[in-house]
Amino acid sequence: MFWDDLLKVLTGPAIYRLDTLFGQKLAPLLYVSGLAAILVWAVGHLVGSFELGFTQGLWGIVEILVFGALAFIVLRIACELILVFFASREASAVGIDRSRRPGTLLDEVSDAIRELAEDDDIMPATDPAPLPPDDDEVPTPRRGRRFRRPDAPQT
Repeated sequence: MFWDDLLKVLTGPAIYRLDTLFGQKLAPLLYVSGLAAILVWAVGHLVGSFELGFTQGLWGIVEILVFGALAFIVLRIACELILVFFASREASAVGIDRSRRPGTLLDEVSDAIRELAEDDDIMPATDPAPLPPDDDEVPTPRRGRRFRRPDAPQT
């Protein structure tokens, strides 16, 4: 049942449409993934530290207890912050006009590009290049004719 639901989410349009707000529902998935990562790190660190010797293995157990607990606390705080952030933004997300949203992510990107192209108030990101000097100021060399530098000695 779990794998069917996960397959439905990953292959369905919900993950590719930005009008579906389900970030708050992904926080438990992040939490479980983080716990699995801590467990994999702990097992790898335990095996690697005992590989170096018995006393190093005992020290590795202490490191796993300390750093594992620290990682667990950081993961828990991060997931709770994510949940609080999405819960506080939930009221403002209700006001989003979902009726005008296109069906796919590609349609949304093309609409955004079209809106940017139609916008006349766009300022250039850089300063414009300086204008080239007038033809009167800079002599252009012609064939067979040489120009001397002003600081060159007269011959």
